[in-house]
Amino acid sequence: MPPRRAPSQGSVAPSRAPSPGIDDEEMPFFDTVDELQQHGINVQDILKLKSAAIHTISGVNMTTRRQMLKIKGMSEAKIEKIKEAAHKILGSSFATGVEIQDRRKRVTLISTGSKVVDGILGGGIMSQSITEVYGEFRTGKTQLAHTMSVVAQLPPDLGGAAGKVAYIDTEGTFRPDRIRSIADRFGVDGNMALENILYARAFNSEHQMELINECSMRFAEDKDFRLLIIDSIMALFRVDYSGRGELSERQQKLAQ
Repeated sequence: MPPRRAPSQGSVAPSRAPSPGIDDEEMPFFDTVDELQQHGINVQDILKLKSAAIHTISGVNMTTRRQMLKIKGMSEAKIEKIKEAAHKILGSSFATGVEIQDRRKRVTLISTGSKVVDGILGGGIMSQSITEVYGEFRTGKTQLAHTMSVVAQLPPDLGGAAGKVAYIDTEGTFRPDRIRSIADRFGVDGNMALENILYARAFNSEHQMELINECSMRFAEDKDFRLLIIDSIMALFRVDYSGRGELSERQQKLAQ
């Protein structure tokens, strides 16, 4: 949702953020698992998929049968029926180069707020992808996360993605006052910028995974989200999985 510019003197800011004006062509191109009901899958089985953080048809396609068998109440026959229905909705996995080119037009570049960094990255952080930022202590990683929380809300012509942001904080470093100061830099109302950030604090690695799963549900229901920030993705895993003996399990969890 694109934030509004700070109101001029004498004007009154709206009580809450308005819905963004996104064209149909810019809407995310995925179907929710609710579509399975039209292909013979009952509501109870759809709810079971959602309980396992599978909220989209693509999510069904990406989840292995072995993983789906771990869902309580799922049988091999049910899984095959669900997989078959998902395949009918998605169609063939193959596409021509031209079709892939058209899909790539949906990818947007979100500015980091720095022209130099944007230049290094080829224009900014790319949507529909995972970008990992790493560096030593006090090198600006959290500052970059705060900056992008505001920039992502700006319209595309200003380097943003005209949408909301989800922010999972694992170290307690999120500061609303920093968001306000960054919003001032871009001429954006501070309250509006904060209203468009969905924040959660994670306290252990399991809780972090639960919050990510909840984000998948929210993103499927609310098409206005454009960016998910996790700061930092490794901190809690380092605490919960220590030593070489737990390294393999830790990496498997992170890969999920």
